[in-house]
Amino acid sequence: MLIAKIIAIAIFILMFALIIMDKIPRHYITLGCGAATLIVVFGICMRSTSAIMETLNVKNIFTTQFWYAAGESAESSSGINWATIIFIAGMMIMVEGMAKAGFFRWLCLTIAKAVKYKVMPILVTFMIMSAVLSMFIDSITVILFLAAVTVELSQLLKFNPVPMVLAEIFCANLGGSATMCGDPPNIIIGTALGYSFADFVSNTGLIAGVALVAVIIFFYFSYKKELSASNGQTVDPSSFPNPSDAITSKKDFIMSSVIFLLAVVLLVTHAQTGLTVALIGLIIAAITLLSSPKNIGFILKKVDYKTLLFFVGLFVVVGGLEQTGVLEMIASFIEKICGGNVIAMVFIIMWISAIASAVVDNIPFAATMVPVIKSLAATTAGADLSTLVWALSIGTDIGGSATPIGASANVVGTSVVSKAGHPVGWGKYCKTAVPATIIVLVIAMGIMLVRYF
Repeated sequence: MLIAKIIAIAIFILMFALIIMDKIPRHYITLGCGAATLIVVFGICMRSTSAIMETLNVKNIFTTQFWYAAGESAESSSGINWATIIFIAGMMIMVEGMAKAGFFRWLCLTIAKAVKYKVMPILVTFMIMSAVLSMFIDSITVILFLAAVTVELSQLLKFNPVPMVLAEIFCANLGGSATMCGDPPNIIIGTALGYSFADFVSNTGLIAGVALVAVIIFFYFSYKKELSASNGQTVDPSSFPNPSDAITSKKDFIMSSVIFLLAVVLLVTHAQTGLTVALIGLIIAAITLLSSPKNIGFILKKVDYKTLLFFVGLFVVVGGLEQTGVLEMIASFIEKICGGNVIAMVFIIMWISAIASAVVDNIPFAATMVPVIKSLAATTAGADLSTLVWALSIGTDIGGSATPIGASANVVGTSVVSKAGHPVGWGKYCKTAVPATIIVLVIAMGIMLVRYF
């Protein structure tokens, strides 16, 4: 068993190192390391068929509880979390349908027009829109369209798009932390431990709401001088794009808007209806495809299958650490450091998650920590699992905002402005992102202290 532990840790470290180096596509890395875990750790070292079956977790898909239950089954935390993968796939299909209809570009241009194309009001409204959309839609998609429209507006209004895009990226990650479906780490945590959309909104959502106000004020004054300085030139109002021109098909636009609202309603009420997020993802995907039969091929081609495969491999590698008992050792180590002090435990989890997620991708870190906090809650007197969950969620979601590589939305947003001729270095990015991250974490600590202790 000791050899199995050593090899499982070695595979995990190798996976992380290769992801950080960014030389090989991420899905190849996790699938390769996942295959090594199944063959070497479970097959050769442990000779355990049950460990392989538990980690692949396929039988879970065929249970009634997987599709219909008052909250997700906590059992799904072991091995591949198929609920997370099915839900993300469903939301990807919905988002591609919305993008094809021109929904996102129409929304951005409508808001810009409503504030009369004034730069500082655009900054504030786009930050709010970024946070709100990211509560329900993957932050990568939100930033992809928001950054593109920001660059377009910057060329018309003669301002530097970099500050605005950096503020939008931060707010997308912050908005994603507010709900269960906003950021992949939250989807992993919620489906694995049985927390509902309402649970996240009433806990991490409250923290995100308070923090958003502080962050808007911070970015407004940080970038006011820079954005105002380049905004003294005259522009021709007739050159502004018409929001209605963004709509490619009126019928598809109306349908995609209705489907989006349906997704929001199903997610908000899933604890009451008993529909699991896996079933919601499947329903939304099916309705999206059936509502626009002529676009089925296009939408399915645009789905990011590489990300879904990345998740599959990742869950197998983390399953290797779980089956060999490595995660229990990590939980015991954190418990020993804290000496039974639950407040210290909560803040250590939050800050370790934040620092780690600033340097490495927050998705594998969240997947690794879920069984750790579950073990901590079971073995530490007075440690409430839900409090540890909110600490982990805020830490991974917000910590990922601090650097250009901490979260996928950061990489996408900076690449969009770089392609437009505005390269963003680490210094420029971190100058405002690091202080903003610290502000949010301090606010989170304050709220958690008052509310839970």
